Amino acid sequence: MPDLYARDGTRLALHDFGGSGAPVLLLPGLCGHAGEWSATVSGLTGAYHGYALDPRGHGDSERRPTDVSRDAHVADTAAALGLLGPAVVIGQSLGGHTAFLTAARHPELVTGLVLIEAGPQGPDDGTPDRIDRWLGEWPVPFPDQATAARHLGGGLVGSAWASGLRRRDDGWYPAFDRDVMVATIAAAAPRWDEFARISCPTLVVRGGAGSLDADEYARMSRHPMVTAVEIPGGGHDVHLDSPERWRKELADFLARLGSAGS
Repeated sequence: MPDLYARDGTRLALHDFGGSGAPVLLLPGLCGHAGEWSATVSGLTGAYHGYALDPRGHGDSERRPTDVSRDAHVADTAAALGLLGPAVVIGQSLGGHTAFLTAARHPELVTGLVLIEAGPQGPDDGTPDRIDRWLGEWPVPFPDQATAARHLGGGLVGSAWASGLRRRDDGWYPAFDRDVMVATIAAAAPRWDEFARISCPTLVVRGGAGSLDADEYARMSRHPMVTAVEIPGGGHDVHLDSPERWRKELADFLARLGSAGS
C-alpha cells in the first residue's frame, strides 16, 4: 500500500519502491499511475531509492480533487519532495510538465531532472476534446485486464496501462474520472519562461514516433542545462515501449549526474 499524505485537504499517494541511496521521484503522465514505473525503478534500486507519486485525480490519490491546476500539481510534488529530501525528478508527458515547473519554482528540491515526451509548450487547444473522445471510446468496464491491455495498445504499453485499472464486481475500471482528466489537461499552458529558469542538469527524452514536437524539442535542446536524446521508434510512452534503451539513457545521465556531484 502507498504512503498517504494530505496537502491542502487533498489525499495524495506516494509509492515507495525501495532501494538505497539518494531519492528519485517519478511522475506519470495524464491518466497514468505510479505502478507504470516499476520496470524503470528496478534498474535504479542499487544506487537510488525510488518513489512514485500518483498525481491528484489519479490512482490511489484523491479521485475528484477540487483543484486540478498546474499550481496544485506543482505544490503536491514539492510537498512530496519535502518529505523525501532533494531528489532527481523524472516525469513523462504531463508529469514532465509538472516536473520542470517544480524544478523552476523549487530549485533547492530538485537535484536533476528527466523529461520524457514532455515540454513547456503544453497541449494545443484541441487536446482536451481529443482526450475526452479517446476516454469515451474505452469499453468500460473491461471484462479482464488482458482485454484492456489489447484495447490500450497491446504489448508492454497496454499491459502497463491495464495494470492501473481497478476491479469492481462487474469488471475493470480506470482509477480516474474522465471529466477530471479533461479538466486537468485543459489547465496546462505554455511555460517557456519557467523552463528557461531550470538550473539543474536535465535530460530530455523524445520518442522518434512520439508526440513531442520536433521544433519544441530542438528549442529545448538549446537550454544550457539540457542533454537531449531521441530514441528511434519510441512512442509517447517511450519509457514503456523501449525499456532497454530508455533505461540505458537514464543510467548514463544518472552516472554523469553522480560524477558531477562527487
